[in-house]
Amino acid sequence: MTVLIDPWGSSLIEDYEKLLKDFGLDSFNSDKLPKPNRLMRRNINFASQDLDIIADCIKNKKPYYALTGIMPTADKIHLGNKMIIENMKYFQEHGAKTFILVADLEAAATRGITIEEARKRALEFHIPAYIALGLDPKKTTFYFQSKNFDVIKIAYEAARKITANEFRAVYGHVEPSRIMSAVTQIGDMIFPQLKERMPGIIPVGLDQAPHLRLCRDYIRRSKDKKYFLISSIYNKFTPSLDGDFKMSKSKPESAIELPESDEIIKRRMMRAVTGGRKTLEEHRKLGGEPEKCMIFELLKQHLVEDDKKLDKIYKEYKSGKLTSMEIKQIGIENMLKFMHDFEKKLVKARKLKFKFYSE
Repeated sequence: MTVLIDPWGSSLIEDYEKLLKDFGLDSFNSDKLPKPNRLMRRNINFASQDLDIIADCIKNKKPYYALTGIMPTADKIHLGNKMIIENMKYFQEHGAKTFILVADLEAAATRGITIEEARKRALEFHIPAYIALGLDPKKTTFYFQSKNFDVIKIAYEAARKITANEFRAVYGHVEPSRIMSAVTQIGDMIFPQLKERMPGIIPVGLDQAPHLRLCRDYIRRSKDKKYFLISSIYNKFTPSLDGDFKMSKSKPESAIELPESDEIIKRRMMRAVTGGRKTLEEHRKLGGEPEKCMIFELLKQHLVEDDKKLDKIYKEYKSGKLTSMEIKQIGIENMLKFMHDFEKKLVKARKLKFKFYSE
């Protein structure tokens, strides 16, 4: 079965290793980076492109940038956003010039959200949420696509060099709104290089790979511009609590978003698929299967920072000493602790003032 990796959809990805080959990606190697974070250490980041260039910038203190975006179409964010911001924070702490764009034009074109509503949502929730997750606003350049005419200029230049057939080959279909969104994202990714030519890295989920591919293709055929090829780092998806490959808003009872109430967290995590056996006796005898446990995956990806502590939970569950009910309780306690901390930081972040590019 062919899986279409669609940045506007939620297709399942069953074989990450196969996709490394299909997309021409490199296996991620955390040894290339100093003091890798939790996602990097645990292979949640599984793929990259041109990471050596970024590693050299960090090692030799050369200028480079990290960039990601906000899609202001909802009143909550998901755990995938959290992973992106954790990686943005890592690069920010290792010398990257950091850019956060608000994709208000894309929201209007593909999601039907007005520019005014997108701006309001970004200011009232999304930007404060990113700061609550660890981004330093003093070291971050924020901007709205609709107010950044340099981005729009690059987008129009890119549109002249990208054919409908090429767009169809990358995305599988051709729709005017999505073409405009894609070329605008090219503008976003390249924009920091206008002032100073320097490498840049984009932390993303694999569903965003088509955007990176199109941007890199455009840069290759625009050698006169002397842009650096965009580097990237890809994280795996956080699986749904019911065992599906990716949390999705289409199944809210199997997802946890930010923020979320204590009651909802407890109810949804108690219903989560675990790696427990059919009976307690069998579980004690054969041990659990943490590889199949959605709660353990949450602990690994998001909730337990200490590697030794996580390894202890893994071994005790694997041996049968720790039951499925007990690992659920561990998951709930850690998720509640994280969520309460996030909400406190969100309140503080909402009181800050943000400086925007071009204002």
